[in-house]
Amino acid sequence: DLFDPLFFGISPREARVIDPQQRLVLELAWEALEDAGIAPGSLAGSDTGVFVGASWSDYSALAHQAAPHLEIGPHVATGMHDSIIANRVSYALGLQGPSMAVDTACSSSLVAVHLACQSLWSGESDLALAGGVTLNLFGPHYLAMNEIGALSPDGRCKAFDARADGMVRGEGAALVVVTPLRVALERGLPVYCLIRGSAVNNDGLSNGLTAPNPSAQEALLRSAYQRADLSPWLV
Repeated sequence: DLFDPLFFGISPREARVIDPQQRLVLELAWEALEDAGIAPGSLAGSDTGVFVGASWSDYSALAHQAAPHLEIGPHVATGMHDSIIANRVSYALGLQGPSMAVDTACSSSLVAVHLACQSLWSGESDLALAGGVTLNLFGPHYLAMNEIGALSPDGRCKAFDARADGMVRGEGAALVVVTPLRVALERGLPVYCLIRGSAVNNDGLSNGLTAPNPSAQEALLRSAYQRADLSPWLV
């Protein structure tokens, strides 16, 4: 509710029906570029890509729940559609590279970064914004996750632990600016880390749709190490 729509050329009337996930990503895109030492306005017309992981549509679900009292206006469709989470950044900054919201459930943000790297390595983009956003706004989604046994009964994460008994849903958003190392050095941009390689796969058939497949996940790690030209035994 503290979002400044006029800063991004959005009317207050339209802002009322814009998913808060869109608002957060707009703000973070601007802040990420500033942190990278890039003036956001300087990217208009460039091949900059935007890749954002987003796997829940809580605001849209709330709107449907309130449908009898919701005024359906010209901004509702774009305000509630997940694809616009990324597209609105591209529109606001005039970016003409790939722009997409990515939904691969829990791995959405990592896959968004992977796709951004692929776009850079292929020459499709010369700069990219990548990350993810999720906000927990709709109670029934919690109930649905609990019904399939996905939530930790005591509300504590125990990742990679024999006591692990479910996840804890968090919320937030993060974006990073990704560019080839050569470009970063040429432009004098700050470099926080180097992504040497990445990989994506799927568990395939396991003992349940939401259950992990250890052999598939091992294959994914081996693939990532191979692409990064690293030995897992030396890391």
